[in-house]
Amino acid sequence: MHSESGNTNNSQNKIITIPNILSFFRLCLIPVIIWLYCIRKQYMEAGAVLILSGATDVADGFIARHFHMISNLGKVLDPIADKLTQAAMLFSLCTRFPLMILPLVLMVVKEAFMGITGLLIIRRTGSVFGADWHGKAATVLLYATMILHVFWYQIPAAVSNVLICACAVMIFISFMLYIRHNVRMLKGQTKD
Repeated sequence: MHSESGNTNNSQNKIITIPNILSFFRLCLIPVIIWLYCIRKQYMEAGAVLILSGATDVADGFIARHFHMISNLGKVLDPIADKLTQAAMLFSLCTRFPLMILPLVLMVVKEAFMGITGLLIIRRTGSVFGADWHGKAATVLLYATMILHVFWYQIPAAVSNVLICACAVMIFISFMLYIRHNVRMLKGQTKD
């Protein structure tokens, strides 16, 4: 029994694992996406790199779970790589679609709140909670909106505006639900 728990601790403290390498690779792709989209104006290539980034995200999660390569570094690195990639793509899209500033600002504010309250919850309860259904729904809608705007070069303004606003509304709803959840968790702890 002791050797099993020892192995679990060792695997969680590992730094060089395949999932962590993939997360680091995703971080390296961020400047490439910005360079291709904003400077080279190679929108299709930027979209291809975004899809490659998404594929490595799926792969690192699958490998981490199925091959017991979940590590403490990975728990931090993976969401950071995700959010920075999303922010970089939204920032790039703002150069052609100014309304993209809405989901970008909402996402930054939401993630700042989640980061701060998440740390407080971990300090007080010792537990980490995963993304809720609304958080996952917001992420799916965000990626769909970004990919459509990258590959559909002549997207009609009306379609673009509806997609961006729907994405912003979903992020906002998710933000409100996370506020309620996190504040309840923090209040629950202060009562004890």
